[in-house]
Amino acid sequence: MSVAESWSRVMSLLREHAPADHTDLSGPATEQMLAAAEKRMGISLHGDLRTWLLQHNLDLPEEYVDDDMMCCGFDGFPDEGSFFLGIRAMERLYANHPMSGGSEWREEWIPFLSDRDGWMGKFIDARDGRIGRWFVGAPTVTGEYASLAHYFDSVAEMLTRIGAGDYPVCSVAEGRLVWS
Repeated sequence: MSVAESWSRVMSLLREHAPADHTDLSGPATEQMLAAAEKRMGISLHGDLRTWLLQHNLDLPEEYVDDDMMCCGFDGFPDEGSFFLGIRAMERLYANHPMSGGSEWREEWIPFLSDRDGWMGKFIDARDGRIGRWFVGAPTVTGEYASLAHYFDSVAEMLTRIGAGDYPVCSVAEGRLVWS
């Protein structure tokens, strides 16, 4: 399954099981936005990341951005403690990653999911599209998922379980994912 198909499946399940959360998500990025971000970051986005951002750029509207937080995003999706980053948030975290400057972080890793402080999250390797995860103070894991599509498939599976009432740490109330 392609990244576009996997993300479409995630969006269909979110619309079905948590329609209020789905409605909150923003629209797509433009090619111009992505080209400008690549120029500022000095790295080309992996094709899967580009495809995903052209479907949904999950940056918050400017009026909701909290400058005191390393990252801002839509609360509660894909889980309670982290959220998908839009291109603006990716750039900010990429430029100021807490693990930069040492041997723990590589310039080809582009974060796409993070907590508010940038201390943990997931990244895509711009060279080969593999997905890894970082947690400040713990070893970085590379190749956790073979691709962004594989990661989105895991999110879709989680949403399927939530919809079936078979995911103990999350339920749906008033059209929103509620984490316990």
